[in-house]
Amino acid sequence: MTAPGPLPRPVPLGRRSIGALALVSLVGVAAFGWPLLAATDSALVGHATDAPWLFALLLPLLLAVVVAQISEGRTAGGGAPGLDAKSVALLGVLAAAGAALRPLGAGTAGLEPMFFLMVLAGRVLGPGFGFVLGALAMFASALLTGGVGPWLPFQMLAMGWVSLGAGLLPGPARLRGRRELALLAAYGAAAALLYGVIMNLQGWPYIAGLASSISFVPGDPVGDNLVRFAAYCLTTSLGWDLPRAALTVVLCLTLGTPVLRALRRATRRAAFAAPVAFHPPAPPSGGAPDAERTTSG
Repeated sequence: MTAPGPLPRPVPLGRRSIGALALVSLVGVAAFGWPLLAATDSALVGHATDAPWLFALLLPLLLAVVVAQISEGRTAGGGAPGLDAKSVALLGVLAAAGAALRPLGAGTAGLEPMFFLMVLAGRVLGPGFGFVLGALAMFASALLTGGVGPWLPFQMLAMGWVSLGAGLLPGPARLRGRRELALLAAYGAAAALLYGVIMNLQGWPYIAGLASSISFVPGDPVGDNLVRFAAYCLTTSLGWDLPRAALTVVLCLTLGTPVLRALRRATRRAAFAAPVAFHPPAPPSGGAPDAERTTSG
C-alpha cells in the first residue's frame, strides 16, 4: 500500500513571502525579548514602560505586510494568487471556528480549546496558511470577547507562530495514525506552554517596581532578570499554562483523527493546485442554436 501523496497547500510560500515572515518574526523576537536583549545603556532601558507600546504600534503594520505579501502570489514565477476565493473561504470558516472556541474556556484555569484547532489546521494546510489563520483567529476572538488592547498584536503574532510551527512538523505526506497524533499532541503541549511564556514577556516590564523579586529591573544583568522572569512565570501563569497544554493534548488525541480527516477531505475537494479555466458554453444538442432555428408552416 503506497503512502498518500502530499496535499496541495492553499498558500504555498515563495521566497518573498518567506523573507517577509522572517522579517516580522525577527521584529517579533525583539518585541517580546527586548528586556533581556537590550544593553544596559540602551535607550529602551530608559523607557521600560514605553517600549511595549512602541512595539504594539509597529507589529500590526508588519503583520499587514506579511499578509499582503503572502496574498500576492504563490511563487516568484507567477501562478494562481496566494489567497484565492477558495483559500479565503476556508480561512474565514476556520478563523470563525477558532474565535468561537476560545470563549468556551475563557476565565477557567487557562483552558483554551482553540489551540488544538490551530495546531491541526496548520499541520494540514501548511505554514503560510497557518500563520495567517492563527493571527486572524486571535484577532476575531479578541473582537468577540472584547479583548482588544496593546497586547493583541503580540497575541496575534504568537498564535501565528503556533500554527506556522505545526505546518513545519515533519512527515506531512507520510505520517498518519497514532504516531501523527502523538507528534501533534506533543507539539501542542509545548506550543501552549511556550505561548504563555512569551506572552509573559510582553506584560512583564509593566510590573517594574511593584515586586522586586519578580519584576523586570532595567539595566540589571541578563542572568538576574532571567531569574526574576522565571519566578514571575512560576507564580503568575504556570497554573494557567499547564491546563492549557493538558487540554490541547487531550483534544488532539481524542478529536484529532476526525478533524484531520475533515480538513484533508476539504483540501482535496477544494483542489487548490488546479488552475481555474473558463470555457464557452456548448450549443444546445439537436441542431443549430435556438436563435437560428426556423419554424415550418
